[in-house]
Amino acid sequence: MRRSEADAVAGRGTVAGDGPRVVPGDVVRAVAVVSLAVGPVTHGGVAAALLFLVLGGTVVPRALGLPTVLDVTFGASLLLAAWAALLGWYDAVSWLDLAVHAVCTGLVAAVGVELLHRLRVITATPAPGWGRAGHVAVTAGVGALGAVLWELGEWAGHTFLDDDISVGYADTVGDLAAGALGAAAAGVVLAARTREPARD
Repeated sequence: MRRSEADAVAGRGTVAGDGPRVVPGDVVRAVAVVSLAVGPVTHGGVAAALLFLVLGGTVVPRALGLPTVLDVTFGASLLLAAWAALLGWYDAVSWLDLAVHAVCTGLVAAVGVELLHRLRVITATPAPGWGRAGHVAVTAGVGALGAVLWELGEWAGHTFLDDDISVGYADTVGDLAAGALGAAAAGVVLAARTREPARD
């Protein structure tokens, strides 16, 4: 595959050999930088920690050279999740918390699986037969781990930073369930888009 073709697949591209060009996901990263500058001023130290993590997350798809759609939606979902918490949208819209957990965790799972592909921990092409089901299971597992880490982060924030951060048994279980469903859905989408190798 020629370099120009590889860059197109990665969603990056180059400009006259001068390195990576600006891609749509960079707009999301710019918003994350502005958010990190503004958030701590308007919402304090907790916002600084949260938006710093978000900025770091938005850089991951760029570093991996992931497709534009995944790059943009992943970064945008992280920003939405963070600002929804800071602006109190979860309290104002009852269903938003579960929806964000489902969507974000699904996208986190997709990015995590792509990272595992790049590290050759798992194969990018499913084995014949039940291979697609295995891809779904792996993606769901990656997402479930991400959902657990998310809830641990909320607990740590509530315990050590700000007790206004909402935690509780019902909230945690609901968030974990939504995250697992979102990750499983992401696994189905990824498996459907992946071709099985030809049988001998």
